[in-house]
Amino acid sequence: MTAPGEILHTGAAEYPGLDTWRSLTLAQQPDWRSHEDFDAAYQQLSDNPPLVFAGEVDRLKRRLAAVAQGEAFLLQGGDCAEVFDEITADRISGKIKTILQMAVVLTYGASVPVVKMGRMAGQYAKPRSSDEETRDGVTLPSFRGDIVNQYEFTEEARIPDPKRMLTGYNKSAATLNLIRAFTEGGFADLRAVQQWNKGFMDNPAHAQYQQLAGEVERAVKFMHAAGVSSDSLKRTEFYVGHEGLLLDYERALTRIDSRTGAPYVTSGHFIWIGERTRELDGAHVDYLSRVRNPIGIKLGPSTTPETALQLIDKIDPEREPGRLTFITRFGASKIRDGLPPVVEAVRDAGHQPVWVTDPMHGNNINSANGYKTRRFDDIMDEVRGFFEVHKAAGTYPGGVHVEMTGDDVAECIGGSDPIDESAFDDRYESLVDPRLNHKQSLELAFLLAESLKGVK
Repeated sequence: MTAPGEILHTGAAEYPGLDTWRSLTLAQQPDWRSHEDFDAAYQQLSDNPPLVFAGEVDRLKRRLAAVAQGEAFLLQGGDCAEVFDEITADRISGKIKTILQMAVVLTYGASVPVVKMGRMAGQYAKPRSSDEETRDGVTLPSFRGDIVNQYEFTEEARIPDPKRMLTGYNKSAATLNLIRAFTEGGFADLRAVQQWNKGFMDNPAHAQYQQLAGEVERAVKFMHAAGVSSDSLKRTEFYVGHEGLLLDYERALTRIDSRTGAPYVTSGHFIWIGERTRELDGAHVDYLSRVRNPIGIKLGPSTTPETALQLIDKIDPEREPGRLTFITRFGASKIRDGLPPVVEAVRDAGHQPVWVTDPMHGNNINSANGYKTRRFDDIMDEVRGFFEVHKAAGTYPGGVHVEMTGDDVAECIGGSDPIDESAFDDRYESLVDPRLNHKQSLELAFLLAESLKGVK
């Protein structure tokens, strides 16, 4: 934990109260305020153009308001931590392709629009359980993500470097450029996406999903035959979000909207607060309560009903539709007991946030050969528990938030075409947390589609 320090530059945005966070407890930050390059890097970042725009952010908030009302469903997926060297056209297109494939299946299952969002173009920083890491008697600063330092276990690599924020900005700009080109230029054509899903179905391991896949294909053909607008088939909205962990970066990229005079974080459309930084009197909650983006908050097993209600009052005092998303991450073994009191308290108080399940972070285990992993069955069990809790409470299960990739990695155990620990040595690529691979992600979508039928 690092105490707030003085920053000479306040960035492009001047707004009453926006810098109150500087006097509050600031958790999970690198110790780099005294670095010789900090002021110059911060000032350059403050002078850079926004990565996203207020109009896009407001549009997402309207889409999330529909999710809260049970009229849409949110799908958010992407890397646990983006790696600078992996920001390539092939990897970006692979993730987008997988999310689009999942969205087609979920749209059919839910019979409502699916809001598509990537954990992309900004998910570079990660919270750590300790500020330091020790190997073979050598102690160095922990790896906090590519935007802060490097993964290699050397003294030079682990020094927090504020210039890496500028690299993160440039990588995000390149990613967003490609996302916009793909989703507006025909890559997202619904008919092409359905053809991609045929490749998944060619695997005999996925035969159990044949009926649903056939129904989706017939629906797509019907829309085409009925003359549904070609533009609506070929283009799609796609948003990006990340954990607003590194407040120096978020503050430098905050801008004042010329239309409303309100502050927006322009590093991404959607910003969430993690389980380790959601203290009511902490810097993260204070800062993100003052910007106009839709805000997510991770809720884990330690969450009490009182805490959830206090967070609502802090982040969404005006009860603005689409403003607040609760992302629950209890773990498969705890969700059925831990989540109901929280959901019921929020419901009984008359609040209507977006409810999303993160079935990944509460289900970490260590494999026998030393890798951090997750069981596909545990992930699905938490998803089922999430739906069961909301069905019993009469509330709407509004979305899923998963760590996934479009690549053929081996990081999570199980699935119909199963991954086991023996594949980790050759195909485990994540630097932090394990992700679902392309096939496992699609399988989750098919299973989730069945759960969504008849929800509303």
